[in-house]
Amino acid sequence: MADGKDSRTDRLLEHEYDGITEYDNPMPRWWLLTFAGTVIFSVVYVFNVGPVGNGKGRIADYEAEMAAAAALVPPTPTAVDPSQLLAMAKDEEAVEEGEEVFTTYCASCHGPDGGGLIGPNLTDNMWIHGGAPESVYKTIAEGVLAKGMPPWEKSLKPEQMTSVTAYVLSLAGSSPTNPKAPEGEPYTP
Repeated sequence: MADGKDSRTDRLLEHEYDGITEYDNPMPRWWLLTFAGTVIFSVVYVFNVGPVGNGKGRIADYEAEMAAAAALVPPTPTAVDPSQLLAMAKDEEAVEEGEEVFTTYCASCHGPDGGGLIGPNLTDNMWIHGGAPESVYKTIAEGVLAKGMPPWEKSLKPEQMTSVTAYVLSLAGSSPTNPKAPEGEPYTP
């Protein structure tokens, strides 16, 4: 400013908007180098370039961790023993547990006594998807989305699934207060 010239005016940009002018302040060199480093790292990270550092890469590490986690979780049984389900249908304790699950999750569609509301009557010998114990279990587990029944396999524990199946099997031949008309094919054990 010794010669009467302001050094800040040298850095002003040539444009102006609403009376506002802007200084040309370049970014500090350390910031630009850090930014360039992150761009280079992102390219290496996206393409999973081999063993950068320790290990075989992030994808291989992820797959190994998922395999280890899967080994810790016991597999859910997909098939059940029909004779075990029939035996549970005669066991009062299992039937009571199944009735609790049924009242909580199933009664809104099948009625509190299994006579059917939106869903079919579960007390007669007519079954839409099969009346064998394993068929009943499969229908409860996998659901029937076309008919509006959700799959319960992911929501209920395996022991809840077997107990509610036992309860449904125990309803055979009972007399609901207002039964829905029979649907499906007859099943006789």
